[in-house]
Amino acid sequence: MPAPAHPFARRSTALLAAGLALLSLLPRTAAAWGFDGHRVVGMLAESELSPTARAEVKRLLAGEPEPTLAGVSTWADTLRDDPAWRHTGRWHWVNLPRTDPCTYDAARDCPGGDCVVGAIAAQRAILADRSRSDAQRRDALKFLVHFVGDVHQPFHAGFGFDRGGNQTQLRFDRQGWNLHSLWDSAMVKHAGLEPDAYARQLRGGPRLPADATLALARPEEHWALESCQAIHDDGLYPARRAVGRGYLDQHRPLAETRLRQAGARLAALLESALVAPIDMDQTRR
Repeated sequence: MPAPAHPFARRSTALLAAGLALLSLLPRTAAAWGFDGHRVVGMLAESELSPTARAEVKRLLAGEPEPTLAGVSTWADTLRDDPAWRHTGRWHWVNLPRTDPCTYDAARDCPGGDCVVGAIAAQRAILADRSRSDAQRRDALKFLVHFVGDVHQPFHAGFGFDRGGNQTQLRFDRQGWNLHSLWDSAMVKHAGLEPDAYARQLRGGPRLPADATLALARPEEHWALESCQAIHDDGLYPARRAVGRGYLDQHRPLAETRLRQAGARLAALLESALVAPIDMDQTRR
């Protein structure tokens, strides 16, 4: 007959179990669209590049562990804990006032260009500038792949009152989440497809409508306003704190449209920067 467990061992086991239970209640955090979603955006974009633009991407990314747009799509998230890059943390999102319709004011919402809208504009200008070093343009390319994905996730251009859904706590799949992380990770993960298969499925969908935003001087501002307005128009705040797969199924069409738009718009942005670089200062006057 085995000896009875020592009281200290019993207490340690109980404490460990309690700690694990507590961890299951804590909200999860993730990057916009998560690892899978960002790869999907990169794959969609690369499939739409012209041979000339694709060759320039390949040249700039030579030496990367995975020299593709999908392969570098989450690089910007790996920098957050590096003191030298910590200032880039604000470049992933923009908080807008809770108004309907949504409004964006650069001085109010993106002082110093430190938000996802300002970051897209700045990094696109660097990528288009042939006087910059290849290293600078490579980093700008990697930032753009990520930030264009970010701005199309609705809660990366959400409201300041709850930090883009980060402070709206939910229960999903018997675990603690926040609304932002639910959109970042669960929305794509629970589609049940690997990124390459998901990208192929999305490419096979109906053709997207003609995109008037690409003719705008500041298309990234419009993309952020689209995300913000989707929160209003599509009722993305759930009525109850406990949500199930039905919430994901209801809103997956919107998420998939945003993924497809992100891929198409990223491709167009890269074409304009890599194939026919222009003076961004002139276009923004």
